Amino acid sequence: MRILLIFICATLTVFSSPSYPRTLHDTAYAQQKPIPPYAKWGQLAVKETQKKYPNARVVDYLHIGKVIGQHTSTEKFKLWLKGTQKEFGVFVNIEFNNETEKIINITLKETPR
Repeated sequence: MRILLIFICATLTVFSSPSYPRTLHDTAYAQQKPIPPYAKWGQLAVKETQKKYPNARVVDYLHIGKVIGQHTSTEKFKLWLKGTQKEFGVFVNIEFNNETEKIINITLKETPR
């Protein structure tokens, strides 16, 4: 009887702890990271880069930042590609209208670093 009482107290202590996840949903939620606001522009940067360099594979991705202007903004990325002969970087700038988010210009510039 005493062992059963100790087991029940220990179980209640563990499961009533504020740090213990209450449900599977709580566990999954704690492991998720929020989607950054530049994610859709990053997907577009990868897509455009893959179009221009179809024989290379994107192996790394960096969001450099966002430049906000009065009417337009530019999201800046650097992608690292691995081709059959070399590895190289590509700077991708996506300029868009602040209100409509309509794309104005996309530039890709290859870099050795």
